[in-house]
Amino acid sequence: MEKIYKLSNVTCQSCVRLIETVLSKTEGVTSATVNLATETLNIDFNPEIILEEEWIKKLTDLGYGVKEIKDLKEVNLKIEGMHCQSCVSLIEKMIPKLKGVKSINVNLATETGMVTYDSEIIKLSEILKKMEELGFKGRKIEELKTEDIEEDKKKLKKDFNEFLLAIIFGGLIFYISMGHMIGLPIPKIINPEFNPLNFALIQLIFSIPVIYSGRRFYTVGLKQLAKGTPSMDSLIALGTGAAFLYSLHGTYEIFKGANEYAHMLYYESGVVIIALISLGKYLEKISKGKTSEAIKKLLTLQSKKANLIRENEIVEVDIEEVEEGDILLVKPGESVPSDGVVIDGHSSIDESMLTGESIPIEKLPGEKVYGASINGNGSLKIKVTATGKNTVLSKIIKLVENAQGSKAPIARMADVVSGYFVPAVIVIAVLSSLTWYYLGKNGIVTIPDSPSVFALTILISVLVIACPCSLGLATPTAIMVGTGKGAELGILIKSGVALEKAHKIDTIVFDKTGTITEGKPRVTDIISLGNRKVDELLRIGSSLEVYSEHPLGSAIVLEGKNKGFEFLEVKNFKSVTGQGVKGIIDGMEVLIGNRKFMENSNIELKNIEQLNDLGTLGKTPMLMGINGKLEGIIAVADRVKEDSKITVDILHKMGLKVVMLTGDNKKTAEAIGKEVGIDIVISEVTPEDKYLEIKRLQGEGLKVAMVGDGINDSPALVQADVGIAVGGGTDIAMESADIVLMKNTIRDVPLAMELSHSTIKNIKENLFWAFIYNGLGIPLAAGLLYPITGHLLNPMIAGGAMALSSVSVVSNALRLRFFKSKY
Repeated sequence: MEKIYKLSNVTCQSCVRLIETVLSKTEGVTSATVNLATETLNIDFNPEIILEEEWIKKLTDLGYGVKEIKDLKEVNLKIEGMHCQSCVSLIEKMIPKLKGVKSINVNLATETGMVTYDSEIIKLSEILKKMEELGFKGRKIEELKTEDIEEDKKKLKKDFNEFLLAIIFGGLIFYISMGHMIGLPIPKIINPEFNPLNFALIQLIFSIPVIYSGRRFYTVGLKQLAKGTPSMDSLIALGTGAAFLYSLHGTYEIFKGANEYAHMLYYESGVVIIALISLGKYLEKISKGKTSEAIKKLLTLQSKKANLIRENEIVEVDIEEVEEGDILLVKPGESVPSDGVVIDGHSSIDESMLTGESIPIEKLPGEKVYGASINGNGSLKIKVTATGKNTVLSKIIKLVENAQGSKAPIARMADVVSGYFVPAVIVIAVLSSLTWYYLGKNGIVTIPDSPSVFALTILISVLVIACPCSLGLATPTAIMVGTGKGAELGILIKSGVALEKAHKIDTIVFDKTGTITEGKPRVTDIISLGNRKVDELLRIGSSLEVYSEHPLGSAIVLEGKNKGFEFLEVKNFKSVTGQGVKGIIDGMEVLIGNRKFMENSNIELKNIEQLNDLGTLGKTPMLMGINGKLEGIIAVADRVKEDSKITVDILHKMGLKVVMLTGDNKKTAEAIGKEVGIDIVISEVTPEDKYLEIKRLQGEGLKVAMVGDGINDSPALVQADVGIAVGGGTDIAMESADIVLMKNTIRDVPLAMELSHSTIKNIKENLFWAFIYNGLGIPLAAGLLYPITGHLLNPMIAGGAMALSSVSVVSNALRLRFFKSKY
């Protein structure tokens, strides 16, 4: 039986050896392999010989934690019917109680949820059924499509129509109930002074369409209240419901002859509150739609058609029909239908929508192109290498979707508060209402209305103003806009967690090769130590290195090609690991390698002071010997990228410490570090040990971000607090990194840090105003200032303020769309 387990307390290679040794000596265990970087154990054991509990006990006795990693399913759901953070809390509280459900992460701003469950224990249909019982409708979504955007537009139109229904009839009721008080003309047939019953009945009739438009508050809110899981809908249903029921009672009393009740009707408060909340929700949805514009823009870039070349004929087909290996023609000005490789033609491609780089890139045969990028003036024939979900654009959309649907740790505060918020508000509303009724009834406080009307006003105001909508939207909207803006800039932030962690970073660790440097060694110096000319040494050296696979040898070959040399024939080629290469060229024995190689080959070394000078400059010198005599030095170096020094300078201005991690020798590493302005240089580190260096820095209390190419640096990227991959679109699916920089430049590292800081600042602003709003609004609605000012908070004003609070939070988050770097 093969299984995978997560280990804890595994700190070094000796731990790995100890665990593997103990398990290998355990009867019934066929094999056991520990991965230190991921802290996982792959084990194959026979349960008939040894029980799982027995070998786990052996490891726990040694001080290690062992937990099975189950093959859980993750499904993205579209959840309809959520209105506030209490809805989110309700789902996140009740769904994980189902046996087999590990977790559900709900995002109010995107109205989505990611549920993780064990399909062997529970089915998705059972989860959706439970969700429906709670008052919400969930459906599985594979990925966001253009059809979903159209569906959202239809729902938005429906919401507008219902708001229009509520505002028209609500306005009529408001005019009828309040117009006569300020001298506005009211037909005698419905004037309360002449026909109080008609006055009440017309308001009751006009209230029905408004109640219908806001029916969800009652069908869902009261249902949730009955189940002991109240939400914002419950607050609105209680508040407006109390107003309607009281007014209905007043209408009945008028019917019996008690005409004084005509001045104690609350129909207008109930309907205007529903209308205002409907308006707030409509404006909120429009604003939330703007927060996801980044994904919408990417979706609109996807081609619908492609020109397929089949048997020398061009056939226009739907993009869904294109398969890997097909040959497509991309005409001037068209968008590239899918990822591929140019096989014929020459043109410039605008890839700004993928990388944020505004300058078009020249494309020749053999170079890669990406779907949705825009072709320039030339025609191209491309061979398709990826379609559908495997294209770079689709992967970007998926990354941004996942990030926008994720939850940052800072949101947990809102989750905890909202879990207790609604029940607490109901208690406060009831207690404050009863208190004022008692005070008014017993004459302790002078009130203008009857005690029951005054108490009802208090009850409705508290219930309506206390909606935690703004609290629930504070974090997800900012994350949506922040990650969307990042995507526009070519910075893909994979989650809200990564976004929040990034703003706490105080140390940036760079891998050297391919990150700070170009990653392509080039010949920098050729020094003749004898009578041979420089070009002759290069021609001989490049001819020999053609047979070598070493990167330094490739640099010499490239230099020879650039000079246009025809390579000489080489006989008896031999490579000596860690030293150099040798062979026979035109009867001459030629050797290229390091000092040790020359000494072992009995070649006398003299007058080579240049070796130290070259090493100090960060160059790698290779000695060349011909027929037993030292003839020259060829120096190779990996050139520093143009923007490396600028980037390090900016990071220093931001107050960050910069570290360089490399496997290069100390002299070379320090030379490059000095050139760029690095604070700490850690050299001669193997790829396997890079993550241990990250761990060591973290052990010193530093918050570390690791910047690498996402391939051989993956253990270090995973170990770092934030892993940043610089790879461009060629390797977008870098699972090990938290942030992916689409441009092949580190210049966007400080930009990513800035964006993180701005987004977290925005979240904190949103949370501050959300808490302040509720913190001040509830006491005001409860009549705290009435003894001083003599005024109560009108329920309609409370409803309007509640609606505007959500809009203000979303509007503040939208400011991130205008984010720009300070540097």
